[in-house]
Amino acid sequence: MRKTKILVVDDEHLIRWSLEQNLKKQGYDVVSAGNGEDALRIVREEQPDLVLLDIQLPGISGLEALEKIKEYDEEILVIMVTAHGALETAVHAMRLGAYDYINKPFNLDEMSIVIRKALETSDLRREVQRLRSEQSRKFGPPDIIGASRHMKNVLDMMEKVAKSDASTVLIQGESGTGKELVAKWIHYQSARAEKPFVAINCAAVPATLLESELFGHEKGAFTDAKAMKKGLFELADGGTVFLDEIGDMEMGMQAKLLRFLEERTFRRIGGTKAFAVDVRIISATNRDLLKAIEEKNFRNDLYYRLQVIPIYLPPLRERKEDILQLVNHFIELFNREFNKHVTGVSKMAEKLLLEYHWPGNIRELKNVIERAIILGNEDTLLLEHLPLEIVAKASNQTTGLATFKLPPDGVDIEEVEKELIRQSLEMSEWNQSKAAKKLNLGIDAFRYRMKKFGFLK
Repeated sequence: MRKTKILVVDDEHLIRWSLEQNLKKQGYDVVSAGNGEDALRIVREEQPDLVLLDIQLPGISGLEALEKIKEYDEEILVIMVTAHGALETAVHAMRLGAYDYINKPFNLDEMSIVIRKALETSDLRREVQRLRSEQSRKFGPPDIIGASRHMKNVLDMMEKVAKSDASTVLIQGESGTGKELVAKWIHYQSARAEKPFVAINCAAVPATLLESELFGHEKGAFTDAKAMKKGLFELADGGTVFLDEIGDMEMGMQAKLLRFLEERTFRRIGGTKAFAVDVRIISATNRDLLKAIEEKNFRNDLYYRLQVIPIYLPPLRERKEDILQLVNHFIELFNREFNKHVTGVSKMAEKLLLEYHWPGNIRELKNVIERAIILGNEDTLLLEHLPLEIVAKASNQTTGLATFKLPPDGVDIEEVEKELIRQSLEMSEWNQSKAAKKLNLGIDAFRYRMKKFGFLK
């Protein structure tokens, strides 16, 4: 991890030298300038984390330099060094964005305390922003649901990756299998957990903007570049960058990504300075990359660079033993969210859930359970709470009507439904709750049909 870089700006050589020596002993990376013009050049070239800026400078003043530094990058901390008694100037500097000020002649220990507080405050602010943007807690094993053989293998691989220093990971699997969840789990279980996790969908960002999003740009690099912007690789230094749908990245951008992966350095668009960062790249795709390579849509060298550690997430239809565990997990989740008290799933609904093909995988299952929890009023999820496509696509054996044959002349579906209501009532000795359960209907839905067919006034 790189050292904190401090820029000392003072026109007195002895003061600059004294501060440099003292700060270097404390473990900081220190650069210095004797005037405002040199200071601004160093800010652009060296990207310091903090600037100790004397107000009285030859050429442009410290206040002018402060304004230009904040215009270039408002996140850079600036501590003003003022002549004793210049309180009004110091207050003006604070209004312009300075973090704090210290009077000359200053005590080196006092200066060290102010610097340390500024850096701690900055770290705390960034952490709060990260937590707000993430709006999530640390991911752990309980959030990866599944006890099937497939998922045990995946979890084993995830644990090994999280503990390793592997810089590139490729997650492959169909849409909805939980690729981003796995990426977050790896990040939050690794030594990088306290650093940022940033994600970008390569398919959702136009090719012309993706380079700027990843590498950043300098002010004036193109028409709309009104200010300098840091890219995701720079913002995530020490952490993880998740490149979702990497298979949809256009070829020109693939070449630039490959160069970054090989050198671990980059230049902002319009810039000349090379930045070195330490990030883990986790990529994900639902495409067959080997087929894309054959079709000349994906670089062969990038593929082998990305898949140093490959993880394959099986579709839900290949891990059916995990379905009910996932269903119970989502019921608990949405019970809390919607203040419901659903305790389980009816046998018929459970059978359909197990036999459905789940083309949308876990994402589709989650949406189905959310819908059922919202629409249902009972303490059990019933067949009627499931979407029509699930009921329609399930095998006819699931409904228990495999032996039913439609007559050549057809039937009146209303008469069939009426007869089923009558038979269920007779079999249950007109106990409406028992009759409703025989048809896998909620009591309200069953009573509606009783009224519809004249069984209930």
